[in-house]
Amino acid sequence: MLSFITEKQSSWDRLKAEKRPIFIYGMGDGALKIMAVFREMKITVAGIFASDDFVRGHSFEGYRVHKLSEIEEAVDDFVVVLAFAAGYQEIVDKVQDIASRHTLYVPDVPVIGGGLFTYEYCEQNADKIQQVYDSLADDYSRKVYANIINFKISGKIEYLSAVTTSKAEIYKKIIKPNLNEIYVDLGAYNGDTIKEILEFTHGKYVSIYALEPDKKNFKKLAKFVDGMPHVYAYNSAAWCIDTELPFSAKAGRQSAISANSDNMVGALSVDSILAKKPATIIKMDVEGFEREAIWGAALTIAHYAPKMMVSLYHRNEDIFEIPLLIKKLNPSYKLFIRHQLYIPAWETNLYATL
Repeated sequence: MLSFITEKQSSWDRLKAEKRPIFIYGMGDGALKIMAVFREMKITVAGIFASDDFVRGHSFEGYRVHKLSEIEEAVDDFVVVLAFAAGYQEIVDKVQDIASRHTLYVPDVPVIGGGLFTYEYCEQNADKIQQVYDSLADDYSRKVYANIINFKISGKIEYLSAVTTSKAEIYKKIIKPNLNEIYVDLGAYNGDTIKEILEFTHGKYVSIYALEPDKKNFKKLAKFVDGMPHVYAYNSAAWCIDTELPFSAKAGRQSAISANSDNMVGALSVDSILAKKPATIIKMDVEGFEREAIWGAALTIAHYAPKMMVSLYHRNEDIFEIPLLIKKLNPSYKLFIRHQLYIPAWETNLYATL
């Protein structure tokens, strides 16, 4: 069991055993999470650096922020820990260039929720992880799944670059949008995925339902769909039932349901919105609450088997719990996993089709 998981030592354990100085590349939420684990594991941070454009003689968490060139001049051999998300080719290329000159790790920290993704964690969930691996529809999905898990344990970026697929290929070969789609977009942001799908259908569709809980993002979404017929936009979160939820508004896509917020937002289930009508494609990118959204679409999934596009990277358990849940609700589905250009393993998604 789990023979496809070849990495046994976590990036954290490798870093703990390091004799060379360790420098963190990046600032922000990712760096804070990594530094918290470092403190817990007594891993020493030698310093912090940022891309040259972001270095203005300031400090982060008590460390003066350096340029990489400054560290390279001062230190012969050191380890780099990437602490931010790179989702554009230019930034990914820069990270890979640094990795060609220095030992580089990208320790995996969950976007939401706690715990660390280690080999021991995989052993604790071995049955589920193996079940997903065995249920995947093609060899490439199995390779992606293995590589993503090996990356999450080891922090080695070569696992990601070996299995990166373009959005266009995913749409053309797996989702195959047609001119008669009834599209449900959960976590619609500013309408970017609606735009993507319509590029493949030449602007044709039957109807679109879009949910976006963040007020600022929803304004952009409403502007984008303004004047489009049969498009229903809701300033709501996707959930298992219709209710109200505490919601924390943050920059861009980072807004999420949060128990610590006093700000309430309406939440709707897909089954409630559709009222027993069909959907043909459902996209879910709802910042770690995908399983609740899936339960809210359970009847639609069971009865109509819409093509599904679901994020697998917000919580540690998503990579096995979400595929198993979707397969449970409709055993007829074929399951595919693809990873789009991103470091760390964000934009790793499940695609379910008949």
